Amino acid sequence: MDVFTPIIIVVAIGLVAAVVLTIASKVFFVPVDKTFAKIRAELPGANCGACGYAGCDDYANALTEDNTVSCSMCPVGGPDLVVALAAALGVEAGSAEKEVAVVLCNGNNDNTRKLMDYEGINTCKAAKQLFGGMNACKYGCLGFGDCVVSCEFDSIEMFNGVARVNRNTCVACTACVKACPQNIITMVPEKSKVVVKCSSLDKGAVTRKACDVGCIGCGKCVKVCNFDAITIENALAVIDPIKCTNCGLCVQECPTGAINSFKPIKYRAPKKAVPKKTPEEIAELKAKIEAVKKAKAEAAAKVEES
Repeated sequence: MDVFTPIIIVVAIGLVAAVVLTIASKVFFVPVDKTFAKIRAELPGANCGACGYAGCDDYANALTEDNTVSCSMCPVGGPDLVVALAAALGVEAGSAEKEVAVVLCNGNNDNTRKLMDYEGINTCKAAKQLFGGMNACKYGCLGFGDCVVSCEFDSIEMFNGVARVNRNTCVACTACVKACPQNIITMVPEKSKVVVKCSSLDKGAVTRKACDVGCIGCGKCVKVCNFDAITIENALAVIDPIKCTNCGLCVQECPTGAINSFKPIKYRAPKKAVPKKTPEEIAELKAKIEAVKKAKAEAAAKVEES
């Protein structure tokens, strides 16, 4: 009997606890909104905050309680998520164009110049506190990778001293935009293949001294654009992604290479001047042609005689 006593006690405690938990689950039961559950199941779960809410749960709750909240606020999910959320809510999907992050600077170690050697904390935020950074261009990438650290999707890397975004893996969470102290990372529609990779607001002469590939505001791109998609604002070329057709003419025309394209551009080959022949060369060429004709006629005659 002494052996079974502890077992009986444990079983009794278990039964009592089970009864108590069952009663508590009935008394304190909170009904789950089915709409919330559907919406939360569709959301990607990145909890990046790019939608403007604290996380996916917060955004799902807002969609459930307020029918004026847009279904297109999650950049990670893209257009397919918009359709799924709209279906769960029973509203019209609207539109959500996929975006990608772009670093508006091409001033790598080969293109730009340094003012000093920096030996402080290796973050862009810290470097900017020291007279705006160590580069001659005060608007360019500082190169310590605050954006790389902020990206949870490994879509940004440092390449030769400047940040570079992988457009194929970028989910448009905007974490890098918020992390960059230079404010040179922006979001553009994925279809935009042509961008001005410069953020300098200095005049052309000053920009050229600091960086070999900076925009000098010459306006050649404006003149060559057939769609009025480019304007010069504060000595910097700005492309309107709505008007731009990605034709690439501005890429070819830019004298410094500040305008870049994310698609192959068919460059216009310069027309080669055909040198004119002298009268002697023309006479010689005619003589050769006549000789060939005569040889062909003689060959044909021999064939007929045989």
